[in-house]
Amino acid sequence: MQKQLSTKEEAALLKMFKHEATKQEAFVTCINCFQQKIYWHIRRIVIGHEDADDVLQNTFVKVWENVSNFRAESKLSTWIYTIATNEALQFLKKQKKNSFVSIEHIHESLSQNLKTDPYFNGNHLQLILQEAILTLPEKQRLVFNMKYFDEMKYEEIASILGTSVGGLKASYHHAVNKVENHVKKKIS
Repeated sequence: MQKQLSTKEEAALLKMFKHEATKQEAFVTCINCFQQKIYWHIRRIVIGHEDADDVLQNTFVKVWENVSNFRAESKLSTWIYTIATNEALQFLKKQKKNSFVSIEHIHESLSQNLKTDPYFNGNHLQLILQEAILTLPEKQRLVFNMKYFDEMKYEEIASILGTSVGGLKASYHHAVNKVENHVKKKIS
């Protein structure tokens, strides 16, 4: 389990990023602190292990390239989640564009990838849950994953997605209902 950085530790890490002599050490620390959580966040969006690895790598490249522009108006973790979310969504858009299929077919493709993924080690009920999540519209899926799996507060999700807390609460509520209904249909 990766350690969560305190506000004080995050400030120290950002200070290290500002100095050329300690920038690389700060980056390694950043990767060690966030890699696992960010990987799973991305994986829940793009589904496949290899795709998640590629997007994760792109995410940390963007962090390295842009950390000097980070203004600390949000937590470092929030900023990294924002980059990861945008990279994952860009990946899906590129996949959709390259395959010339509708977003519904992309969700079917993601579901099929999940079923055949050698790295998926969940049981039948977990597969049904993941398939239910894949039926959600993109925003609801993101909100559901961040709230349910990443246990983020609405305020942090709002900052990452650039939306209101009220809208997120409604999206999460609708997502939970849709997931519950899908799971009930599959297991009954």
